[in-house]
Amino acid sequence: MKIILGSSSQFRKQMLQEMGYDFEVVSPDINEKLIRDVNPEKLVLSLALAKAKAITNNIKYPATIITADQVISFDGTIREKPKDEQDARSFLLSYGIKPSKVINGIVVTNTLNNKQVTAIDIVEFYLEPLTKEVIDELIKQKIIFQCAGALRLEDPLMKPFIKEIRGTPDSFMGLSKKLTESLLKEVA
Repeated sequence: MKIILGSSSQFRKQMLQEMGYDFEVVSPDINEKLIRDVNPEKLVLSLALAKAKAITNNIKYPATIITADQVISFDGTIREKPKDEQDARSFLLSYGIKPSKVINGIVVTNTLNNKQVTAIDIVEFYLEPLTKEVIDELIKQKIIFQCAGALRLEDPLMKPFIKEIRGTPDSFMGLSKKLTESLLKEVA
């Protein structure tokens, strides 16, 4: 059965490739800004479910669909992708102040047997304060504008500032390999 990654995220695509799957990428046609919740776990799960529904409604063949969403939770606030440079700079400056969490919602749907499973994946991280030079370089690279909370811990520039990670490091890229494997088995 065909596997569909319901995401335009290059990072999730990379994770599935590393897992050895042959898959198709289909970007869900939803307006994420219309789906809101103050609870980060509920928000990412609602977004991942909406993406799954949009794709399921538009395909005409049996498939296993993987959808996900990610936010950063910092001091009780939800951070999505930065809107602009000021947003990104503000996010990056704050991470050395308090611990934060990467929160992923993952949904796997089997359209043949109509099974759907969901999961929340949370990773807590602690950073040393980033220097102005590192922040300037991260902004110049522009890739952080594709990342929830402007956070890309796998970037070599950020690695020296990581004090501690509690959870699965691949979850930073938006798709935990172990959890995704488990969900795929569950809907098979």
